[in-house]
Amino acid sequence: MPKIGMEPIRRKALTDAAIEAIGARGSMDVTMSDIATRAGVSPALAHHYFGSKQELIVASVRALLAELRIDTVAALKKARTPRGRVSAIIAVNFSPKQFSEDTVAAWLAFYVDAHNSAPIRKLLTIYGRRLHSDLVSGLSPLVGGYEAARIAEGAAAMIDGLYIRKALRTGGVLADPVMLVEDHIETQIASVRSLRP
Repeated sequence: MPKIGMEPIRRKALTDAAIEAIGARGSMDVTMSDIATRAGVSPALAHHYFGSKQELIVASVRALLAELRIDTVAALKKARTPRGRVSAIIAVNFSPKQFSEDTVAAWLAFYVDAHNSAPIRKLLTIYGRRLHSDLVSGLSPLVGGYEAARIAEGAAAMIDGLYIRKALRTGGVLADPVMLVEDHIETQIASVRSLRP
């Protein structure tokens, strides 16, 4: 008989193991057996909980996004100013938990898989919109709505680009990623303000 209360624990172990396995491999070229072994459960149990590898992958993306959202909400609660909100969002995206080698490599694999998976594409679209909206909410009081949207788009592109560079391990990032994005934000805000009468 299954142990009562074990399902959520095993599901989390499996989604964590999927992220680790995909991150370590740098691609979706992993099996349910690989993932189950990492999670310390049988492949049959993995199939019981998720049905298929694709369902497990979608659940893993959801788990990553949920964790990122929890961390973002907690950081935003501590922010005291609109500019502080922007800094909090940037810091969370590059926190050691979010910007670890395996997590970043898994994100890249998920983006590649999104071309063939409508559920993953939908989740990543939601993530992109949420990141943009969070950045705009902090930037709007500083520069107005139109400029906030433009600056947020650039900052989000930088965040995604720095993830790609880390995942591909192409010479690494020359400077602290938080500092790079913060510098972009500050330069853009100063530029907008300098053009105002």
